[in-house]
Amino acid sequence: MNSLLKAELQALAAQLGFSDCRIAPALPAAHRHLYAQWVAEGKYGDMAWMARNLDRRSDPRVVLPGAQSVVMFAMNYFQGAEEPGELEGRIARYAWNDDYHDMIEKKLREVDAFLISRGGSQRFYVDTGPVLERDFASESGLGWNGKSTMQIHRKLGTWFFLADILTTLELPPDTPAHDLCGKCTRCIDACPTNAITGPRRMDARRCISYLTIESKGSIPLEFRKAIGDHLYGCDDCLNACPWNRFAQVSREATFAARESVFSMKLREMLALTDEQFRALFSKSPIKRIKRPAFLRNVCVVLGNIGTEEDLPALRIAEADEHPIISEHAQWAIAEIEARVGDGFSRSAV
Repeated sequence: MNSLLKAELQALAAQLGFSDCRIAPALPAAHRHLYAQWVAEGKYGDMAWMARNLDRRSDPRVVLPGAQSVVMFAMNYFQGAEEPGELEGRIARYAWNDDYHDMIEKKLREVDAFLISRGGSQRFYVDTGPVLERDFASESGLGWNGKSTMQIHRKLGTWFFLADILTTLELPPDTPAHDLCGKCTRCIDACPTNAITGPRRMDARRCISYLTIESKGSIPLEFRKAIGDHLYGCDDCLNACPWNRFAQVSREATFAARESVFSMKLREMLALTDEQFRALFSKSPIKRIKRPAFLRNVCVVLGNIGTEEDLPALRIAEADEHPIISEHAQWAIAEIEARVGDGFSRSAV
């Protein structure tokens, strides 16, 4: 195996801005049976793609015949502990600006070109392909799978993206990581909807990230109040991790909060047309869920934290032609009116 090639590869990864780069052997994923169980129990919700091609997800050699190594990368996206701007609702940190998939994929293309020049054939992914990244990240020594099911890194905490390259080149593997969670259950305790049903057990159907991003339908009534002020995604289990005390602010400016978004009021967002929504969230991961699902989320957050001042905008949203927006606006109006008190009527505004 080529130690010099590995050193050159890791130097290139650092030059491209990756925070860590390690190697795992291209063998079947260690916890593939747990993933199969998770799928069998239907805990993936509407994410049907996660239930397909289990053999491909579990074994990189099925994805890339002749694969010898899995190169794992970590990209730090932490922008500091402070919430940015005036926006009342919270957006998961990874979505504060441009879509990380696009930015990281460009960097992986450069790594791919380097490995091709060394005689390798590759496939690469940024959590978009049939690879159980967290298993291979743990096998490579790039952190360990925490009780929240999120990957934890000694120096980055929970604030990093994973990316991977499968290659036919045989590279010296790194030592697998040890589980350093100990008896800590802060992430489990922090989950507002009890989506973490046990250590490393996640019911996506209860997860706020799933409910506000992956699910495009009506948010079940039982979860709406628990969503609180989470507008897009949820970082609660990540925020709770004590390993974040070692996290350093990312040097990648692409992840800094987008001022045009964080300077808005939620009720202003309710007035967005499709064209305005696409412009505001251009190149952002939020753009992918489209206006109806996003305004659905805005309505739920306003239902939880809104005031009388938000009612006029909600009444307009109540008349929106899209039933998802209209339904959630009605719910929000009822919640605000209930907080205001019995003396407030629907005709008061």
